[in-house]
Amino acid sequence: MIKVLAMIMLIGGAIALVMGVLGIFGSVALMLSPWALTILGFVFFVAGISMLKYRKDTDEVQAKSQN
Repeated sequence: MIKVLAMIMLIGGAIALVMGVLGIFGSVALMLSPWALTILGFVFFVAGISMLKYRKDTDEVQAKSQN
């Protein structure tokens, strides 16, 4: 479950980061502040990467505790 959440955060953060950067340089007109979108995208992207890198999945933890 943690890996699924991490992948969602990673993909969502990457999309928000790209859209925010494009909004800053004026290529895309956004309804939100492009700076806020860039910062949130960066935070979610880094959080998703760190969750994928350092967390064990909850299914793996439950399987090890049952043995």
